[in-house]
Amino acid sequence: MSNSADSPEGLPDEPAGPGRRFRARPVRLLSAAVFALAGLIFVTSFNTAKGTNIRTDASLLKLSDLIQQRSRKNAELDQSTATVRNDVDALAQRDNGSTKAQDQQLAALKDAAGTEKVTGKALSVTLNDAPPNAVAAPGYPAPQPNDLVIHQQDLQAVVNALWQGGAQGIQVMDQRLISTSAVRCVGNTLILQGRVYSPPYKITAVGDPGKLRQALTDSPAIQNYQLYVKAYGLGWKVDEHKPMTLPGYSGTVDLHYAKPVG
Repeated sequence: MSNSADSPEGLPDEPAGPGRRFRARPVRLLSAAVFALAGLIFVTSFNTAKGTNIRTDASLLKLSDLIQQRSRKNAELDQSTATVRNDVDALAQRDNGSTKAQDQQLAALKDAAGTEKVTGKALSVTLNDAPPNAVAAPGYPAPQPNDLVIHQQDLQAVVNALWQGGAQGIQVMDQRLISTSAVRCVGNTLILQGRVYSPPYKITAVGDPGKLRQALTDSPAIQNYQLYVKAYGLGWKVDEHKPMTLPGYSGTVDLHYAKPVG
């Protein structure tokens, strides 16, 4: 029995039966729409991933893997270039119409260019990142991430100091430096002449060990580096060697530079 006087604000009573189902229908329609949208998202994600795990699938080539692959390829090309260069030099010597003076001039140019072997007493410097659990020494502020890794300027400081000390030839890791060599770092990795290296970094120079060591001591940039060695444990090691031979540079000597588009 319906009694409009019993309803609040004078509104009629809610209808019984089918009338209540009509009021609940918008909520069910909204739920159905949400589930449909979720299904669409899942389908889109599946098509994008092509059946793989977007975040963790091992088949996706990492940038670091690509860099290492390219580095190995460049090393192979360097060896191939060295072989061809040796063949060319051998052919040139077989049919050589130059004078003795010209041969001496050519040998001097090769020495200066770094394409010939150099032998003599040597000194090496090894730089390394701080240990993973490094903390500040007493009296020093807490280290920031950049305080604990080797930077490009650190490597350049050592190379420049060794040249200043009269080095006859310098090798960084396993590569001889020439006038166009660029010591560059990306993050905490070294990129040298198309190849990639991780610390520790070893720099070897042929020359008078005493003069080379003194040049390292006198370098303001290296003096600043030594503060971080003392404060946070960055690696620094200097070794003298008996006469040793640094190989000549065997890579390409072509210059690469940017070109304007259009």
